[in-house]
Amino acid sequence: MNTFFKTMAVTAVAATALVGAAQAEGERYVLVSHAPDSDSWWNTIKNGLALAGEQMGVTVEYRNPPTGDLADMARIIEQAAASNPDGIITTLADPDVLSGPIRAAVDAGIDVIIINSGTPDQAREVGALMYVGQPEYDAGFAAGLRAAGDGVGSFLCVNHYISSPSSTERCQGFADGLGVDLGNQMIDSGQDPAEIQNRVMAYLNANPDTDAVLTLGPTSADPTILALDQMGLSGDIYFGTFDLGENIVQGIRDGVIAWGIDQQPYLQAYLPVIVLTNYHRFGVLPGNNINSGPGFVTADGLEMVEQFAGEYR
Repeated sequence: MNTFFKTMAVTAVAATALVGAAQAEGERYVLVSHAPDSDSWWNTIKNGLALAGEQMGVTVEYRNPPTGDLADMARIIEQAAASNPDGIITTLADPDVLSGPIRAAVDAGIDVIIINSGTPDQAREVGALMYVGQPEYDAGFAAGLRAAGDGVGSFLCVNHYISSPSSTERCQGFADGLGVDLGNQMIDSGQDPAEIQNRVMAYLNANPDTDAVLTLGPTSADPTILALDQMGLSGDIYFGTFDLGENIVQGIRDGVIAWGIDQQPYLQAYLPVIVLTNYHRFGVLPGNNINSGPGFVTADGLEMVEQFAGEYR
């Protein structure tokens, strides 16, 4: 064996030994979300969490309130903290409800990263290490500016999770980007698909001059696609949505949906596990929060998105 290959072999063995040692720490991380069991969008979060756990050699757990009840979520955070994990990754869907349990976990010596909902400032206030997610108001505002440039002046925001302030921030940002008052242009659609479809149809029948529809994810987008189809408005009314899913991607391809805002949920679960593991093993921590979005997905860039929609996108 020549010197080059000997060096490469030794380096490979050393690297393997280092990785083996680094993966023998036994870290355990718990991700707590506010999502109900019915919300398939969070499957991407689960996939990102599982893959990061596998790659880093750590134990990961996903927990959530089955109905999306935030008081239930607060109890789940308390239970997760009582199990003494190395870290908790959690959403901050409503600071009034969740800040107390999160601060208590931090005070107990558990490292916390906030993802998905909440803001960097709110993450700092509860003592979290950092925030990984999409600034929701900013994303809504950017969408509103884009829609305004396309001639939109009025809209319906279909809010399927109105108890979460971050959902309302999306609608408010969109209105501000358009330069109009939000007013009654946001409806509480609930999460039942049939009810969402009926409420969208009722609003549009009562407000036939509505220029656009904005949905906040597959839970509200999928029934809205059906509503517009039933009313004969598919492709005729401006339709934008937050987040991605199989039906949303197909709607973009078919010209029914103008764009989807991809906050890249895969990164919201994947990156915190990577960050926490490296922090606990080597003491290194990024100096800034991480914005995972927004990014606009249109018909021009669907190939890879379509391939991994509902799985990693």
